[in-house]
Amino acid sequence: MTTPDDAFVGNLLAHMGDWFENEDEFRLARMGKKYYPYTELFSPLQVNRLYLKNRIVMGPMGNANMGEEYGRPSPKMVQYFAERARGGVGLITSGMVPVGADADPTLSEKDGRTYFPRITGSRTLFSGWRELAGSIHAHGAHFFIQLSPGMGRVGDPESLLNKHKLPVSASWNPNFYIPAIPCRPLSDGECRRIIRNAGQAAADAKAMTIDGVYLHGHEGYLLEQMSNPAFNRRILSHFSDWQTFGLEMVREIRRRVGPDYPIMYRIDLSLALSATYGERMERVGSLRKFRRERQVGDTLEYMANLVTEGVDLFDVDLGCYENWWLPHPPNSLPSGVFLPVARLVKQFFAGRGIVSNAGLPVPVVAVGKLGYPDLAEKALRDGMCDMIMLARPLLADPEWANKAYAGRVDEICPCIGDQEACLNEMLEGGHLKCSVNPRTGMEDVIAREITPAPNPRRIGIVGAGPGGILAAITASRRGHDVTVFEARERLGGWLVAGSVPRSKYELRNYLRYLEGEARRCSAEHKLRFMLGTPVTPESLQREGFDALVVCSGAKPLQLDVEGADLPHVVQAVDLLLHPEWAGQARDVVVVGGGSVGCEVAHWLAAEYGKRIAVVEMTPYFMKGICTANRGHLIHDLERRGAKLLNCARLTAIRGGVAIIARNASESVPDPYVTWTPLLPENIPNPLAKPIREQIVEE
Repeated sequence: MTTPDDAFVGNLLAHMGDWFENEDEFRLARMGKKYYPYTELFSPLQVNRLYLKNRIVMGPMGNANMGEEYGRPSPKMVQYFAERARGGVGLITSGMVPVGADADPTLSEKDGRTYFPRITGSRTLFSGWRELAGSIHAHGAHFFIQLSPGMGRVGDPESLLNKHKLPVSASWNPNFYIPAIPCRPLSDGECRRIIRNAGQAAADAKAMTIDGVYLHGHEGYLLEQMSNPAFNRRILSHFSDWQTFGLEMVREIRRRVGPDYPIMYRIDLSLALSATYGERMERVGSLRKFRRERQVGDTLEYMANLVTEGVDLFDVDLGCYENWWLPHPPNSLPSGVFLPVARLVKQFFAGRGIVSNAGLPVPVVAVGKLGYPDLAEKALRDGMCDMIMLARPLLADPEWANKAYAGRVDEICPCIGDQEACLNEMLEGGHLKCSVNPRTGMEDVIAREITPAPNPRRIGIVGAGPGGILAAITASRRGHDVTVFEARERLGGWLVAGSVPRSKYELRNYLRYLEGEARRCSAEHKLRFMLGTPVTPESLQREGFDALVVCSGAKPLQLDVEGADLPHVVQAVDLLLHPEWAGQARDVVVVGGGSVGCEVAHWLAAEYGKRIAVVEMTPYFMKGICTANRGHLIHDLERRGAKLLNCARLTAIRGGVAIIARNASESVPDPYVTWTPLLPENIPNPLAKPIREQIVEE
């Protein structure tokens, strides 16, 4: 039977596909100052015996590949966190730190090296954590370390090849990356050892002057696998009751750290698998095992029991790896996406009169695209949550809190939600970076203060897209005399076209930010923008610049097929700038299933009601794009009835008909699969089936 709380999840997911049809959704999703001064955002809060200076929490935004090879926090990692503490955040949380690597073989490489920081196993690691905590405390912030039992079924299946060990889970579950690889159940003894390790890690954290621990219990990681009946189907085990493992872990941590040390827990209100995939939960093999997911009412009862055992505060979202766009909301989802989730939990605690063991109300931390001070402040004033968690917004601008406090909101560099340089960079083997902030993850390399040029020069820059604007701002702030030439009448380059769809509001906010920075810098430094001014080699030579920077951008590929010159065949960028060209066309064929093609297809379907077909030559749509962004766009295109034709090629356009040559073999991958990711090209899948060829023309 579906309860009102479980219907709440379905309604929330339905809203995620249609939110941009409501103008009210956009009013707070920009850098305004309607609610300034932000009295709630910058009010203090007590958590157990800890006093936080404000309500802003830095979310766990990855430490992967930022530590030294055996897990000690590196100078790079220390400076990365110190930069956010300096920026005015009240509470910093780390990314995932395993409580031990002996039970989960996916947490370390064959020779013991690891891409995760560690706090257990050796005293040689401790000094790095003390230095990290000290650097955060020096700026008036506090620090919680995020502890995790491990990855389990969402870990790297290469452990099977490199260590000859199966990945682990709560029960026999398929590996997320390669579902044909099974994950074996942890034994009860292994579970008890993980619980002891968690207690030891928490005690070590306290000794290292870290201010609290933060348990990673959401998104389908190992703690969630043990505490959700979707994954935990154990029989005749001490941990058959899906609540037991999590409750005993919190109990052990509380025993080791004492009553006054804060414990935070990250949880999803629901995996939202049934709400996402419906009847596919019965039909798709890699989903079928997960039908018995934890319901909303079950989660709330579990949270109440966690408080009894010693948890002091929670942050709450939705989703798991199979619908990865929920716990990692992309630019196509609304700002404040999980505020209704936080409000539901807060109302539950208040209705039950639930308080922590310290006798305090249990704060609920809201997550999910809250990087707009007005939105964050209003959520606190309306009682939807008690704290605001910012992750990617603090990568884009570490000074977010300081700027908001000072009312310099228009100077905050907004996150654009692409997730390419942050989330995807880690998955591809790098460390955390940011598409709009070159210093993120490079604080140890790029100086915080811009160094004045010893010999200022005259510099010419061709192109006023984002690259040209940022190059011009940086050079002029160093003291150079800079002139920027732009053939169009507006700054922004391809951002102007790319920010047209309403779902790309974050890109539009970034364009406004660049325009504002350009104006401020032009008023304070030697910087001129020559709009509507195309250049030639001769005109640039006459200027006599000391240096020339070319930021002319990319050019769209041209179709080389019969009929490509017909008047109703247009480039995506031209259509974005002139949407009226779509006219009365009911059916639109989009050629190219990369990010531009799929985003244009979504824009036409969502905002103009067009019937869409997208043609892609390769087996996969949006290959190489962050799994969260790719997954939501494909999922919503399917919901809107778009035809996705992979392994297909446009051969001709004759009148109003597009001729397609398509591989009709059953071996062609289903283009609508979003519950299994695409592996990077350098990772072989020995179980992948070859694609046979059966070309048909239609």
